[in-house]
Amino acid sequence: MKSIILALALISTVAHATEDTEHNPCDAVENDVQTLACSAYGKAAAEQLLADNLQSLNERLQTLYADNKAQLNDITSKIRVAQQLWQKQRDADCAIAAFPAKPGSEAYKIAENDCMAQVSDDRSEFLESIGQE
Repeated sequence: MKSIILALALISTVAHATEDTEHNPCDAVENDVQTLACSAYGKAAAEQLLADNLQSLNERLQTLYADNKAQLNDITSKIRVAQQLWQKQRDADCAIAAFPAKPGSEAYKIAENDCMAQVSDDRSEFLESIGQE
């Protein structure tokens, strides 16, 4: 069940990424090299979406707290710290998800990329929800 959800999430991530580009390495995956390229593409797309949502959040907060710089500084500081902690947690969790594959192997990289894509998508949704009216 978990792998089905992960596969669906990766497909949605990749589908989102294909909106902006014509070449998608996830089209017609037939071998391990292509699987690795697809997983790297999905990770990159998810990380770009995360960066975009973090930027959008910062812009929303600038608007919401334009009249109260102390609150703006407080919330942006908390988000910065939370993001750093989340990145450490993501890295640790994805190392577990890639186990027992040998670090550096294709299987490890694929599992790690897929995990990072999934958790980055989850984080993107969370960041997108903050400060919505």
